Amino acid sequence: MENFRFYSPTEFVFGKDTEQEVGTLLSSYGARKVMLHYGGGSIKKTGLYDRVKASIRDAGLEIVELGGVKPNPLDGLVYEGIELAKRENVDFILAVGGGSVIDSAKAIAAGVPYSGDFWDFFDRKAKVEDAIALATILTIPAAGSEGSPAMVITKEDEGLKRGSGSNLLRPKFSIINPELTYTLPMWQTAAGIVDMMSHIFERYLSKTEDVILTDRMMEATLVSVIEASYALLNNPEDYEARATICWAGTIAHNGQLGVGREEDWVTHALEHELSALYDMTHGAGLAVMFPAYMLYNLEEDVERFYRLAVNVFGVGDNHYQKKHVALEGIRRLKRFFNDIGMPTTLKAAGAKKEDIPLLVETLKKNKGESFGSFASLTLEDAKKIYELAWSE
Repeated sequence: MENFRFYSPTEFVFGKDTEQEVGTLLSSYGARKVMLHYGGGSIKKTGLYDRVKASIRDAGLEIVELGGVKPNPLDGLVYEGIELAKRENVDFILAVGGGSVIDSAKAIAAGVPYSGDFWDFFDRKAKVEDAIALATILTIPAAGSEGSPAMVITKEDEGLKRGSGSNLLRPKFSIINPELTYTLPMWQTAAGIVDMMSHIFERYLSKTEDVILTDRMMEATLVSVIEASYALLNNPEDYEARATICWAGTIAHNGQLGVGREEDWVTHALEHELSALYDMTHGAGLAVMFPAYMLYNLEEDVERFYRLAVNVFGVGDNHYQKKHVALEGIRRLKRFFNDIGMPTTLKAAGAKKEDIPLLVETLKKNKGESFGSFASLTLEDAKKIYELAWSE
């Protein structure tokens, strides 16, 4: 295990009706004028919007609103939010939604005190050195942004989807009420499940030795997510299953599962090109790319894929045929993704095979000529992984 620092200051308020505490919580963190940031109309249809505003107003706080966040959040709304926050002297942002809303809020929070273009953080021209405070009410368990320092934004005019982050962007508090996810369509629930599992895979696929504790933590979380996923297929309002999914999404990406080990994140980079080009649901793109990435890089560490197959996907333990067991584990991963309604090929996801060179070209802009820590890959490798994902 490598040396590490782990910093996770977010207060998590978990359980039924916890969104009604938001006004009190905002006050306790010193908020005076709050930007309420959200996506489309779903929070209004469910009544969450009214409950949140009432709680904030009961606490005597002012509200400024900015809705309209889309999946794969765009830079245009971030610029709008920065200007609005500056004009209205907003001192706190409350993101009500899923990862896209929270990431948009983080970008605004970082951009308000910064004198330059917020995209500098994504171009690696500047680091986040200050940010206004933010908090979240989670409605879509997936990205783990409610507990992480990370954010991903798409620069629309260039078709670039990039990530950035800072511990300054970890939310002050995050409210997680599993009941708020009851109304999610199964597609969104499933895409979120793939996303959180992928956050674990990016950490699990590591060459760092002697990390058995975090290996076992990740395996247990994956097993719990899979079990809860099948429970939700039978009953979308299974509270315990929803609670498992909600908390798993948080711990999958707040950093605790990756301590002391090198992480990879190549598969996320491969998927970002899909969602940037096609506006594809992030989780759906990951369901396509992870089995292909695993299959392509099986020989990098057969033992690790063997362990995943046995401990997570229940493949029979056979030390004499480890590669065979590992391959069966990847097949069972694909079967699980299919069971919950996710595509597992580019063709099924609606991508075009003739676009693969374009995907590789934009990947080069974002990642350069070579990338990866679990496997050292080139652009030619990336091309082959996309081709493998086409119809494998």
